[in-house]
Amino acid sequence: MPRILSFIQTVLGIIFRHPITGASVIPILPDGRIVLVKRRDDGKWGLPGGMVDWGQDIPTTVRRELAEETGLQLLKIRRLVGVYSAPNRDPRIHSICVLVEADVQGTMNINDNLEITEVKAFERLDLPRNNLCHDHSRQLQDYLEGNTTVA
Repeated sequence: MPRILSFIQTVLGIIFRHPITGASVIPILPDGRIVLVKRRDDGKWGLPGGMVDWGQDIPTTVRRELAEETGLQLLKIRRLVGVYSAPNRDPRIHSICVLVEADVQGTMNINDNLEITEVKAFERLDLPRNNLCHDHSRQLQDYLEGNTTVA
């Protein structure tokens, strides 16, 4: 029994003492507008995204989260914008976010009403930069400046 208890403690330590990996996307519509979602928990705008599920890769996570939160379809991942790993970037947990830019299409529709209250496409000059969640202000700024960031 002590070996099983030790094994369980080790597994829990690995799970809870390591950052969670997530992916976010800067969805670009055919007309060039950027799609953001409004979060239910804090009422702020953010990039669609979420945690990587067990057995999934980043492109699959991007496709799934994009569909759940915006109703849009992933056409093509254009580029890696950055990897964001600061322990305080998300107030809920220590997470590592892989951010990509992607071409998307379809009709905007929220399929995850528990997390998202609104989905909206913005012209670059109209992005709500002062009302963004987590570190999404920095992520959008890096994107708009053409940077590829590891932070």
